[in-house]
Amino acid sequence: MTFSTFSKISITALMIASASASATIVEFTTSQGTFKVNLHDETTPETVTNFLKYINDGDYDNTVVHRVVPNFVMQAGGFEFTGDFPLNAIATDSAIKNEPVYSNVRGTIAMAKRSNSVNSATSQWFVNLSDNTELDNNNGGFTVFGEVIEDGMTTIETIESVSTCNINPNIDDAFNTVPMPNYSAAQCSDANFVPGVENFVTIESVVIIDTSVNTADSLAAVKNTSQTPTTPEPEKSSSGGSIAWFSLMFTGLIALRRRFK
Repeated sequence: MTFSTFSKISITALMIASASASATIVEFTTSQGTFKVNLHDETTPETVTNFLKYINDGDYDNTVVHRVVPNFVMQAGGFEFTGDFPLNAIATDSAIKNEPVYSNVRGTIAMAKRSNSVNSATSQWFVNLSDNTELDNNNGGFTVFGEVIEDGMTTIETIESVSTCNINPNIDDAFNTVPMPNYSAAQCSDANFVPGVENFVTIESVVIIDTSVNTADSLAAVKNTSQTPTTPEPEKSSSGGSIAWFSLMFTGLIALRRRFK
């Protein structure tokens, strides 16, 4: 094989790999319905590449939505239910660089990360349920890397309406609310009752449905104009007015104490 032939094969392979990794639109199938997300491939490339790797590896399949705070966020991408508590944390890759290009407005998807750690996002993501522009300047800004499109927010609103339980005593109740469909208040408060898979909002699969990078041109993205990394992060609080300031953490759900909301 000549060097020229080898180079052509290598370039072709790279082009194929690039095409498979540049998906713009992905579809989430959940136990409560489906929704699509259009990704900002070219403006938040490291975040999108990281997200697509978790998709291609099947890491998000059969995980659960582990936090919903109405009018704030729906968070997932970190845990799975395997028949008992605690929920199992999925394996994660290395943390990625923060890319706070866009504002955390309603309908956008962003990466969760550790408190007081700007470049700590790994697998967990959240959908903004309202205009959470406070997050644009909190902890270095939270990276928005896509937008829910078409009628996808209808499904997310259905998830938002599901009653929740608090199953982690190490986090303030307002910041650890697991949506649990078909689950009663009595069951939620009974530490001896173990739910089934039907009692969780499950992300059944996430698949790539469109690999055309330029589909991002159709998005009406809002730029993040307030991000200033040197601004100290406010203390989290359970008060209604400051709920959007808490930093979304990768805290393990390690103990069972249910408190129905």
